[in-house]
Amino acid sequence: MNIKEKIKKLSQTYFEEIIEIRRHIHTNPELSFEEYNTSEYICNILDKWGIFYEKGFVNTGILAIIDTHKPGKTIALRADMDALPIQENNDLSFKSIKSNVMHACGHDVHTASLLGVVKILNELRNDLSGKILFVFQPGEERIPGGAKQMLEEGVFKEREPDLVIAQHVCPDLATGEVGFKQGQYMASSDEIYITVKGKGGHAALPERLIDPVLMASQLIVSLQQIVSRNSKPGLPTVLSFGKIIANGAVNIIPDKVKIEGTFRTMDEDWRNKAHELMKTIANQTTASMGGSAEIEIRKGYPVLVNDPEISSEASKLSEEYLGPDKVKTLDIRMTAEDFAYFSQNYSSVLYRLGIAESDIPGTALHTSGFKVNEESIKHGMGLMSWLSYSLLK
Repeated sequence: MNIKEKIKKLSQTYFEEIIEIRRHIHTNPELSFEEYNTSEYICNILDKWGIFYEKGFVNTGILAIIDTHKPGKTIALRADMDALPIQENNDLSFKSIKSNVMHACGHDVHTASLLGVVKILNELRNDLSGKILFVFQPGEERIPGGAKQMLEEGVFKEREPDLVIAQHVCPDLATGEVGFKQGQYMASSDEIYITVKGKGGHAALPERLIDPVLMASQLIVSLQQIVSRNSKPGLPTVLSFGKIIANGAVNIIPDKVKIEGTFRTMDEDWRNKAHELMKTIANQTTASMGGSAEIEIRKGYPVLVNDPEISSEASKLSEEYLGPDKVKTLDIRMTAEDFAYFSQNYSSVLYRLGIAESDIPGTALHTSGFKVNEESIKHGMGLMSWLSYSLLK
């Protein structure tokens, strides 16, 4: 039996065990940087399997290690562990038991799959060379991101990887399918907080006021010029505002208005220039109307770039494992991922794992009804094991 067939057989053998792990994590979700029980649960599993690990990175992060003690490359595999503040609306025997906390982005699948990879590669360690690092990462869903902090705390200090691989569930792909995108794949993501200050009062006496509601309205429209008139037409850029708080009434103009939004793009230089334009436009627009603005831009995740050579090779290897018709070419996404910090420092690839039923569109990520076809986990742990084995060579 060749190594590929061994991996497929082991994926099937360990499938039920890994499903139980996934369901336990799904039932007991924890928010970003609060994954204490999840971390302890993973450590207990690693202890039972006899896997060496280090823990305590950003409090809950774990680095498990399989060292073959044979010369070769070092590959890091990453899974995120945190859940989202969403109330689950699924009729599942293993639905979340926590109010307003749910694994609605598939991180339970990522973690369980990576544990499956640990078990498979440990079984096959005599067929391997080099080192495999397994990164169980906290806080992907919240700035500043667990990836950045784990790197700053030296998770790879003594074991620099030659490449880093991650997979992320995708409801747009059927179970058994995966998707790759070479080069720029996911956008940078920044949070924008603006307070527009004026002078409130009775809405029937506008001549006595400096209306922050009007200023905020004008400011939102003016800021859109950054996208329509300042960015290059071919450069993906998104500026969206999802929260406006003007705490007045039908006949009361408040003293201030709060605006919150997000800015995303695919170019780091343009990203920094756009930040300065936002500040200039906010100050000038409000000043011209007699008011002022305070603007805070919280810089989030950078652009995620998949190494073209590794992505191409991983795509070909996936065709060998799953079949040529099961590997898709993806478009760019304006969503963000803190795996970008790994991609900014190491040759990296993040690919998408299909989780939908073959004839039924999947439920969107970050929604209360998000579901996963658990058969996808078998493909997830098998393919990542195959990629690790092949790329170590």
